[in-house]
Amino acid sequence: MTARRTAPPAAAVAADAHWEAKLAKLRARTRPTVTLTICDDEDLKQEAATARFMEQKAKAAAEAAPSDKTLQAAAIEAEKRLAEAQAALDEASIPLRFQALPRDAYKELVAAHPPTEEQVGEGYDYNPDTMGPILIATACLDPITEEDARTFLTEWSQGEAESLLKVALSVQRKERMDMGKG
Repeated sequence: MTARRTAPPAAAVAADAHWEAKLAKLRARTRPTVTLTICDDEDLKQEAATARFMEQKAKAAAEAAPSDKTLQAAAIEAEKRLAEAQAALDEASIPLRFQALPRDAYKELVAAHPPTEEQVGEGYDYNPDTMGPILIATACLDPITEEDARTFLTEWSQGEAESLLKVALSVQRKERMDMGKG
């Protein structure tokens, strides 16, 4: 069964000269996406964090004394060091992109994986053991298979496995709206 589209009230359309453009934007929206970035090199992460801190500090000092050439040069150098540290971190990192499933598909997935009695007691409305690998593989925009996801959830540390599943779940509930403005 397909839903019928009814025309919006003529008075409402007349009151908003831009309604058709708004409607086109609403229909063109994509589902939310999030990225999980994995990097095993703690030294590179620390170097990037330190470079970010030093860049912010140098930038603040330069802004406080715009005529001080030494501070201006230090800010430029700190910005350069940050760019280099970030580039090294990016090179060593593995980004995984996840996108929300269509709402009906997500609801069907949850329904197909009911929680055990124990999981219900823990507050779950789905079975993370059976649904997790499927959700990760389905929501990931990168070519992770269900088998890959199951392996990651089994072999990675508890925290990393939880983070992987959490990002696949969180994108399903990601909100990009702001109520009350206007």
